[in-house]
Amino acid sequence: MNKILVTGGAGLVGSNLCETLAKNPNNDVYSLDNYFTGTKDNHVQGVTYIEGSTEDIEALITFIPDIIYHLGEYSRVEQSFDDIDLVWKMNRNGIISVLNFVRKHECKIVYAGSSTKFGDDGAGRNASPYAWSKASNTELVKNYGDWFGISYAITYFYNVYGNREIKNGKYATLIALFQQKYLASENLTVVKPGTQLRNFTHVDDIINGLILVGEKGSGDGYGIGNPEAYSILEIANMFGREIQFIPERSGNRLTAEVVTSKTEILGWRAKHSIVDYINNWKNKADIG
Repeated sequence: MNKILVTGGAGLVGSNLCETLAKNPNNDVYSLDNYFTGTKDNHVQGVTYIEGSTEDIEALITFIPDIIYHLGEYSRVEQSFDDIDLVWKMNRNGIISVLNFVRKHECKIVYAGSSTKFGDDGAGRNASPYAWSKASNTELVKNYGDWFGISYAITYFYNVYGNREIKNGKYATLIALFQQKYLASENLTVVKPGTQLRNFTHVDDIINGLILVGEKGSGDGYGIGNPEAYSILEIANMFGREIQFIPERSGNRLTAEVVTSKTEILGWRAKHSIVDYINNWKNKADIG
């Protein structure tokens, strides 16, 4: 049996990853989650759930995983200015504990970096507490690999959407938020200027990439993102509701480079289109 630990296993990406991994009878899958944005509604069959913080991983995890998918970190850009203490606790304290655990037990770590560090020709890495913490964490993972010989691979997600998105509150993801406003016949709120480009990537494509990198990847640079870029305004117009602009927010990058070549060498390709997803969802919503 392959013992696999997914930190953040009750979140959007983590729960879908756990679900896919658990379908393989050769995998023994565990989740470690503090349920900050994850929810027990996302629990899936065949997974052992452990509640707690990644900074306490040594006390909470009493077995030796073969691989750790480290997804359990704070992951919002604009909100991170108000949550800077949480960013430090979850991202900075968490990563050092996880890396020391990996070093001690000689596991492989697949780290979920953030594509924000590629934003605006590299300026995005320092544009918010969240972006800085994730960018500096990737450097720490690489250094641990060099210093202590740990096995690692670093991935970068691009604007994940799909099953189990957060629909409400300040941590809601954009597509889910637009869906809720569409159902309520409300205006869609778009942060100015609206021309900021995003590479919306379906969670199933993210999971396929993560598993491939876990099995075959080594080192840095495994981007998992759809090459098709759309502005936030274009996405809002696909829903066909009235648009209300809201003031620009700190840390809101305008562009991001998609770096998927290393992942594609492993055999990965994005298979889902955000345009098809929105159109199919709208058709079902209008009928139902």
